[in-house]
Amino acid sequence: MKIFNIASLLTEAAQKWPDRTALICPHRPDVLGRTSLTYRELDEASSHLAAHLVRGQAPLGSRIIVMLKPGPDFVTSVFALFKAGLAPVMVDPGMGVRRMLRCLAEGRPSGIVGLPVAHLLSLTAPGYFRGVKVRVTVGRKYGWGGRTLAEIMALPKEDVELPAATREDDTAALLFTSGSTGPAKGVVYTHAMFRAQVEAIREDFDIREGGVDLATFPLFGLFAPALGLTSVIPDINPAKPAKADPRRILEPIIERGVTSMFASPTLVSNAARFAHEHGLSLPSLRRVLSAGAPVAPRVAASFASLMSAEGRLSTPYGATEGVPLTTIDEREISGETRLMTEQGLGMCVGRPLRGVSLGIIKISENPIARFSDDLLLPMGEIGEIIARGPMVSRAYFERPQDTAQSTMQQGEAGGDFWRRMGDVGWMDSQGRLWFCGRKAHRVATSQGLLFSIPCEAIFNNHPQVRRSALVGVGAAPHQRPVIIIEPHSTLKAPKWQALVEELSTLARSNPRTIHISAFLKRRSFPVDVRHNAKINRERLAVWAAGELSRG
Repeated sequence: MKIFNIASLLTEAAQKWPDRTALICPHRPDVLGRTSLTYRELDEASSHLAAHLVRGQAPLGSRIIVMLKPGPDFVTSVFALFKAGLAPVMVDPGMGVRRMLRCLAEGRPSGIVGLPVAHLLSLTAPGYFRGVKVRVTVGRKYGWGGRTLAEIMALPKEDVELPAATREDDTAALLFTSGSTGPAKGVVYTHAMFRAQVEAIREDFDIREGGVDLATFPLFGLFAPALGLTSVIPDINPAKPAKADPRRILEPIIERGVTSMFASPTLVSNAARFAHEHGLSLPSLRRVLSAGAPVAPRVAASFASLMSAEGRLSTPYGATEGVPLTTIDEREISGETRLMTEQGLGMCVGRPLRGVSLGIIKISENPIARFSDDLLLPMGEIGEIIARGPMVSRAYFERPQDTAQSTMQQGEAGGDFWRRMGDVGWMDSQGRLWFCGRKAHRVATSQGLLFSIPCEAIFNNHPQVRRSALVGVGAAPHQRPVIIIEPHSTLKAPKWQALVEELSTLARSNPRTIHISAFLKRRSFPVDVRHNAKINRERLAVWAAGELSRG
């Protein structure tokens, strides 16, 4: 197995461009008071912390919780852990304290690099942090051990060989899923996976060195230093994108001449709306990636119109277990696939990236130990999406049953494998993938299966509908399909009844929705905290059952 450490890409960049700005974060300086760092400074700071960690009590391969806000200290700490051969454990705090604690305990951490509140949490709930020995506090340290990051940076530099000689398949990080359709699980990321992601972003999305990147999502922002970009960190809470002030996205793009950006659909939608309302344009943007949830074609078109003629907005497909896997350009969406999406054929997420293979198999809840060609469905038929490629994770951390449920061996044991993505879709004659929703969100009726994205698109076309959600009430395979509507404005009884009549007409006009006759109104939908576009249909189904039972 080859020796490779993802942090070596930062060191190589620092050798190549020592004085180029690597990070800009005006609202959150690092522990030395710096609001920007050059590549040399970032490399030296992360090596300084890494050397201290190597001398600590955590052996090579240990898992270390990272609980920091986006900023220079976050980037420095994560690269330091990579260099030290330690695996950062990252959990979205927006999932709630109890679920977050369960995830942290499941990672069996040996240390914490975090804000004072993180260390305080470990003391008030010690049962979840039994193995913690290494402590680095970013901020003031109170009654717990270890050192602060400022104290470490003031220590003399140690002569330690860095980065650690990790192998390609060694665990580089443990990233937990959001748990929006089941229990949150720790996805094992290897150093080779991270490198494959960097190469895909560089080559398939043409994001080249020397550009300026807006890091609206902390993990994606880690790729910027490895790509030779200047990373601008905006003053937003990435866990609550719906509440982010769009000016804090648009201002740095305009002021810093941002050339690339990754953003959730919610951020893209809100920024586009604000920019159009105030007559703004974003000519410096050459590449925008929007993912994490389905991106409505009208949202993609609206934001793309703010960019220059050479600019491109792409919507990659993937998940924590493997991303990016496919991509499609907004121009192809507007020119070819948008009308098909609006007619209920699903959402086209494009062609697989180089080195990625996709397939569609029959939907099943049972484990499939080994892949064979006879599992594949004919072109055009909806089934489970499966994927394989260098950026796809092989395993969940210490969850052998979940790993067995979601992976299929290709050939000999220990060799290549396919991952079942938990999504449904179909492939067209041009090799493009059409996403039709989560497998868990399908509704099994007496007339057949219904899928969320195709059905909801029919009703989302109505001007009074902000969004809709398909849910099933009752037991499969005789569920009653219900469409829940979140309207743009408050609708009193007469106007709601008029809207229901119009939606019923729409339902009868499309073969995918012809058997849907139940509509419910809800002022707002429960959503995934990270993207605010992943509708929690499980909660909505319970609510719908209660509403229908009350007549």
